[in-house]
Amino acid sequence: MKRILALLTACVLAVAAYAQTAEEIIAKMDAVMEQVDEANGFRMTMDLKIPLLGTMSTNAWSRGDKMRLEAKMMGKQLITWQDGETEWTYDAEENTITIENQDKTKKSEEKENMKMFESATEGYDVSIAKENADSWTIKCRKNRSNTNKDDPKNMEIVVAKETFYPMSLSAKAEMVTVTMRNLQFSVSEKDVTFNKADYPGATIIDKR
Repeated sequence: MKRILALLTACVLAVAAYAQTAEEIIAKMDAVMEQVDEANGFRMTMDLKIPLLGTMSTNAWSRGDKMRLEAKMMGKQLITWQDGETEWTYDAEENTITIENQDKTKKSEEKENMKMFESATEGYDVSIAKENADSWTIKCRKNRSNTNKDDPKNMEIVVAKETFYPMSLSAKAEMVTVTMRNLQFSVSEKDVTFNKADYPGATIIDKR
């Protein structure tokens, strides 16, 4: 009987040692994200849910100064590449490629939204909402110390148990709900580089 009690006690202590708070999980996610080399890039799908208009999805690849965006808007499929100097936009319906000088004053919405993963505990009260074998779902509620009016009131972050990488983030700001999902933290140079040979027969419109 004593052996059984000792074994049960050891099991309880082991489980207690493994248990982690939401703050600890977010802190470990922050540490992992700090090690991500921007030169290796990231990939994600970003959904914007807007009342009356529905949900618009954009697939984004980013590596250093280069970026590729694929989006469907108003029935049109557009693919855009940027390299820090030049922007290429392919219109699938018109079969045209428009080349322009990149507007360097315009911030990348995708990169700006990725900042929401950074230090989610700052200005937010966090708690574990759900847990399964593969991940934790962390709820983040904006607290009174957070006076930044642009910060969303609520966020939900799903963190992978094996790697502590974020798997998705959802946030609601005003009437728009933003969800970032299918996150990957390595993309190739080919993923973000425009290649005219991939679009034979497309009409080039050079506006530089």
